[in-house]
Amino acid sequence: MFSRERLDSKLFRIVPMEENDYESVAEIFEQGIRGGNATYDLGASDWAIWDDKHLKHSRLVVKLTETNAVVGWLALSGVSSRAVFAGVAELSIYVHQDFVGKGLGDALLIHGIASSEDHGVWTLQSGIFPENVGSVRLHEKHGFRMVGYRERLGQMQSGEWRDIVLLERRSTRVGI
Repeated sequence: MFSRERLDSKLFRIVPMEENDYESVAEIFEQGIRGGNATYDLGASDWAIWDDKHLKHSRLVVKLTETNAVVGWLALSGVSSRAVFAGVAELSIYVHQDFVGKGLGDALLIHGIASSEDHGVWTLQSGIFPENVGSVRLHEKHGFRMVGYRERLGQMQSGEWRDIVLLERRSTRVGI
């Protein structure tokens, strides 16, 4: 069992994601899939598909200062092609299993919210499995509120139906 002690902020940095970070990003995503409470996805896509699916801004990674290893990431996806929803984005955040509970999610979310607002995003939303209590609490800590609960929204490959908690955060900076 690893320590849940917060990692000193001098030991990591948050930087924009680059294409060469994607192998680590995909592995962290795969850990989330194996954990069973992170996503409906069955596997990580290749870079081109991932790149096309996510907004070009507010793509962040956490890198360890000493080794430059990627241990977490955050990215946004648009929710609609309609112009009226240009400021609404779906947030994805994942932390390497060995670094959960060390404050990296906090740091990523702080930077991700600021970046999203710098780019005119007025609403961030997330759909989270209710069993993923840590993720729900992290989002709530950073101003997300529950706006809905969808029962049996998606069916896993095993046949199990899963519910989703819908959370959103309205910007206090972007003019709404």
